[in-house]
Amino acid sequence: MNAAPPTHPQTPATHAAPRTPPIGKPGAACSAVVGLQWGDEGKGKIVDLLAQHYDAVVRYNGGANAGHSVVVKGERYALHLVPSGILYPGKLAVIANGVVVDPEVLIKETTGLAQRGVDVHGLVVSDRAHVVMPYHKAEDELREKILSEAGGISSRPGESAHGGGIGTTKRGIGPCYADKCQRSTAVRCGDLINPDVLRAKLARITAFKNATLGGLGAKPFEATELTRWALDLGDKLRSSIRDTTYLLHDLLGSGRRVLFEGANAALLDVDHGTYPFVTSSSTTVLGIPAGTGIPGARIDNVIGVVKAYSTRVGNGPLPTEQINEVGERIRQRGREFGTTTGRPRRVGWLDLVAVRYSALLNGVSSLSVMLLDVLAGLDELRVCTAYRLKNGQTTDRFVPDADWIYDAEPVYQNLPGFPEEIQNARRRADLPANARAYLDLIERTVGVPISIVSVGPDRAQTLLE
Repeated sequence: MNAAPPTHPQTPATHAAPRTPPIGKPGAACSAVVGLQWGDEGKGKIVDLLAQHYDAVVRYNGGANAGHSVVVKGERYALHLVPSGILYPGKLAVIANGVVVDPEVLIKETTGLAQRGVDVHGLVVSDRAHVVMPYHKAEDELREKILSEAGGISSRPGESAHGGGIGTTKRGIGPCYADKCQRSTAVRCGDLINPDVLRAKLARITAFKNATLGGLGAKPFEATELTRWALDLGDKLRSSIRDTTYLLHDLLGSGRRVLFEGANAALLDVDHGTYPFVTSSSTTVLGIPAGTGIPGARIDNVIGVVKAYSTRVGNGPLPTEQINEVGERIRQRGREFGTTTGRPRRVGWLDLVAVRYSALLNGVSSLSVMLLDVLAGLDELRVCTAYRLKNGQTTDRFVPDADWIYDAEPVYQNLPGFPEEIQNARRRADLPANARAYLDLIERTVGVPISIVSVGPDRAQTLLE
């Protein structure tokens, strides 16, 4: 292995002059950008690349536990709740009903953007998006602590080397989604601007939360204090809160174009990911109808974003994980530290069994391969194309169950690396032969064409096919 060249920021993007939409179907009225691994694939750069061609960018799932890094004219922006389209003047940036909103984080984020000269008047927040409350964060932290002390949630004692709980960001996302399903203990953004409704809800909810969380060691919550806190935040968000379902249908009905921005990634989907080490929302395109009110039949272009290697934050299986010099080299060169948390990401070789499964789930039209430049300088590249099971059989199918995946041994295909730096390449033909061979293997194995290759953090460092 050769010495690592200088690092670059993790998957940011920069604005440039508009041009024809480069990915998938140029005339698509509805496009979606989704991650095909365990998150942090570089979706922010792709959304930024496409946003100029759409009238609204819509976030449909997740909460402040997600993050995108975008660079505009040399300035880096870390976005957590606000859709990336906010960085384009005149675009609508819509937080739809499927998102759980931490109002404190949202206000802090929009205030910071405004102070940097970003026009945030295009932000719209669904009145039916659920609110992350202080008791959700308390519950999240307590649950992780108790699970860790109890030995974790894996069926095999001591299996996880990364802690005993699920590995959440402790931002209250899971408990908020749980309250959404329980209904009687839920607060929605529309309630923040309806004092009578909010006051009655919090009187009931705090009684319930104090009875349940008190048993776990949480301090009591006071309804009057919480109501005052929530109404103050609601007053600051009042002009942004509205019905986003009709808004989006009206846009499409008038011939406007909408880009859906996924948070997290397919393998963290609560139904289709590496359960139970998943997030609490529907992270694939299957979550768009429920999370926005737009039927799935309207989505005619899906861009699947995949890193040239694998990463994961928190606990759960990562079959190709490299806890060695190679893994550390990739981590440092790719700046693999969380946008939201700063946590070091776990690193492994590219797992195409997982990617092919995710592409199938999402009906992907084309692939965007990110951070290919991070692999430059490695003598050998390894790609997982199958799993070997405990009974000795091999399979190219992915089973979204943590215990099954823990028992699956990756079967690798080895390819020669490329020593050349590729950050100045502007066409796929400019890449070294071994880098092109790596991309060819991805296309053949996944069965989906690659329309974008990212070879650096800048928007110009993007190969469009």
